[in-house]
Amino acid sequence: MSYKIIGDSCLDLTADLKKDPHFQIIPLTLQVEHTQVIDDETFDQKKFLELVRSSSECPQTACPSPERFKEAFECDAEQIFVITLSEHLSGTYNSAVLAKKLYEEEHGQEGKSIAVFSSDSASSGELNIALYIQSLCQASLPFEEIEEKTRSFIKNMRTYFVLESLDTLRKNGRLTGLQAFFATALNIKPVMGADSGVIIKLDQARGINKALTRMADIAIREAGETKDKVLIIAHCNNPERAEVVKNEMCRQASFKDVIITETAGVATVYASDGGIIVAL
Repeated sequence: MSYKIIGDSCLDLTADLKKDPHFQIIPLTLQVEHTQVIDDETFDQKKFLELVRSSSECPQTACPSPERFKEAFECDAEQIFVITLSEHLSGTYNSAVLAKKLYEEEHGQEGKSIAVFSSDSASSGELNIALYIQSLCQASLPFEEIEEKTRSFIKNMRTYFVLESLDTLRKNGRLTGLQAFFATALNIKPVMGADSGVIIKLDQARGINKALTRMADIAIREAGETKDKVLIIAHCNNPERAEVVKNEMCRQASFKDVIITETAGVATVYASDGGIIVAL
């Protein structure tokens, strides 16, 4: 059966996967004050980071319309799998669900099967799900079985991240100015994770390197057996830091594969310059 995997633009594909016709990205729109940026192949990360640094306001994101997803369903693929940002972080999931409903009302359900997944994650987590779905499609599993296995995979997947800067958290009101001041003055870096798609703080450490090591420790401990798992590491403008995390985690455990990718626009908003997002 022919298939297509559609993601919002927080699905941070590698350079090779961007060339794979089985994948399609539906972009979100980013806004910094009066400047709008479409999170597609024209996204310039360095220019965007400079724009964010020069602004006192937090960057905003706007999810794609249902029509954008519905248009993507008008393809030759018989099986379509949609992966979105956690529904707790964005309205993209609801937009994709509505698009599925509108498409099926117009065309019926004959000849095409569509599944929409909230990743309960972002960035590297979305990529991990996409690669898992692709492996099931390549194994020619029935659509219903792929959907069931994917929902179980999402439930068991874990996502972790460490931020270099707390500026975005301060600007969007998730961290008070006083907290941000003390955290910056003491060089404290939070180790964050996700619980059913909701961002939570797991730990903290003084200095980015200690925080990354702590993140690796927590991820390995919570992952259990890892030899059949794929480790995905997404970085925002810091490939060297991603390699450090890769080396530390591979020192502690063995993985089926390790993939490093770069954040596009949406994950750049969340991770900020130097941020690292890990999923396994």
